[in-house]
Amino acid sequence: MATDNLTHLAAFAAVARHRSFRRAGAELALSTSAVSYAIRALEERLGVGLFHRTTRSVALTEAGQRLLDRLQPALGQVHDALEEMNHFRAAPAGLLRINATRAAVHTQLGPRLARFLRAHPDVRLEVAQDDGLVDIVAEGYDAGVRLHEFVPEDMVAVPLGPSLRGLIVASPAYLQVRAVPRHPRELAQHECVRFRFASGHLYKWQFERDGQTLDIDVPGRLTLGDQHTILQAVLDGLGLAYVLEDAARPYLDDGRLVAVLEDWSEPFVGWVLYYPRQRQMSSALRAFVDMLRETTDPVSD
Repeated sequence: MATDNLTHLAAFAAVARHRSFRRAGAELALSTSAVSYAIRALEERLGVGLFHRTTRSVALTEAGQRLLDRLQPALGQVHDALEEMNHFRAAPAGLLRINATRAAVHTQLGPRLARFLRAHPDVRLEVAQDDGLVDIVAEGYDAGVRLHEFVPEDMVAVPLGPSLRGLIVASPAYLQVRAVPRHPRELAQHECVRFRFASGHLYKWQFERDGQTLDIDVPGRLTLGDQHTILQAVLDGLGLAYVLEDAARPYLDDGRLVAVLEDWSEPFVGWVLYYPRQRQMSSALRAFVDMLRETTDPVSD
């Protein structure tokens, strides 16, 4: 296969993943105009349009979708073959793309980035902050970071930290005017700041004690999609909220927040970095996983 053909096909696959010429260029270290040229050249060679383009969106045509479906396995094999050659290098190199929730970046992943980049100067690292449930393979990521319960079964998971707890927190000012709940069902009489996933799913608060589990669809006038924004709303006295303990801990320690219903909060496996079990690991991902495993053991392997 001619080099320009492979370059054009790689550009096509990147634009198809990102639905954006600019983001595809960033992934491939090419200018937007270079990506646009590659797509035009490929369309001219094939004699069909591959994308519907407007000033606001990029979408695959029927022909483009058919080409992508046929190309993905082959491009994956090319990627794996090239990455296998990286094992012969003295040091890890290349682009490492990780998709992680904002909370995990803030509390677990972010503090590790400087150490990793200093140790591996030939690696380029891209971390996309996304609270939705993402197919990391289809979207072109090497790894993802989510709570363990949301990781697909066919992935290898490496813990990023200790077990977590979900806590119900409130400001002291809120609890001065509202009774402290003693049972999860009493939340029906409270203002609750709710969380909605990027997928649109509204999170039900989960409780467990002595083998008994409860999922409560709490009431509340305010619904947000970011844990740190929720914490600010609670600090402002707008109600109770269900948050992860590691995010709330600084505010609990200095007294700005108070935890309630702690006897209903059982620990669970927390943040993990995960990657495809069957896919050849890049040298950069292997180095990142090795760094994590220096202090933790894999959840599954």
